[in-house]
Amino acid sequence: MTVEEASSVVVDTDVFSFLFKGDTRAGLFSRHLNGKQVNLSFTTVAELYRWSLIHAWGNRRVKSLEVSLATCSILPYDDDTAWHWARVMSIKGRPMSPGDAWIAAAALRHGFPLVTHNRKHFEHVPGLTVISEA
Repeated sequence: MTVEEASSVVVDTDVFSFLFKGDTRAGLFSRHLNGKQVNLSFTTVAELYRWSLIHAWGNRRVKSLEVSLATCSILPYDDDTAWHWARVMSIKGRPMSPGDAWIAAAALRHGFPLVTHNRKHFEHVPGLTVISEA
């Protein structure tokens, strides 16, 4: 299956953030998302919730985030995802943040391409299809 044939993608936190904020960089990724099932790792949701706390968002903005998240499928933790995370974190010579490793693991677990603005964070992961306009 080619990237174009994929019906589902995992969206990295940065790209979801661009979409949520209406950032002009969101337009770079629209062709990779149109007509696709957008999936997020459970870690992306946690990162976004943390961001709302750090920046003291009000109830209206938090509710807006929750509405935006509801348009996506959230990929939960499971044992297969944990094994993929362990493999990603064990790649020699290429340290990766635990959060990025969970996102990569979710994409690998489900066989979905990962749409990210941070290609360099993920391009070394064997078997992971990375889509980026960065």
